[in-house]
Amino acid sequence: MTGNKTSLFSRVDQIGVVVRDVEKAARMYEKVLKQEPLPPIEFKTNNVKLRIVFFQLGEVQLELIQVLEGENIHTKFLKEKGEGLHHLGFFVKNLEEELTVLEKSGIKVLWRGEALGVAKFAYLDTEKFLGVNLELIQFG
Repeated sequence: MTGNKTSLFSRVDQIGVVVRDVEKAARMYEKVLKQEPLPPIEFKTNNVKLRIVFFQLGEVQLELIQVLEGENIHTKFLKEKGEGLHHLGFFVKNLEEELTVLEKSGIKVLWRGEALGVAKFAYLDTEKFLGVNLELIQFG
């Protein structure tokens, strides 16, 4: 932390896991976490159709992601690594402002879109030096 400004990355808000079958994965997580997930959500963005299931774990969302159609960073991840931890997500107030700052420091956007008119998101190309991608999420 520098001065009085809190880092954009001071708190993880979401953990994203890519799976092949979101319902099957949700049942397994439900047994382990002893918690029911929220109902599945399906949406299409950038010619990719996704099915998502969320678990709310205190202040952190666990997001299970299944690609139903299309090719994107999630399908690439599945092909290269199989199911597993894909990204850490951070909620932001102004996505465009944060992306401008990050792009000036050399961090590029891998994929971005909108979900159900409720959220805008951008995945950052950070895996090569952090071992995981980061996602910025703006609601509203």
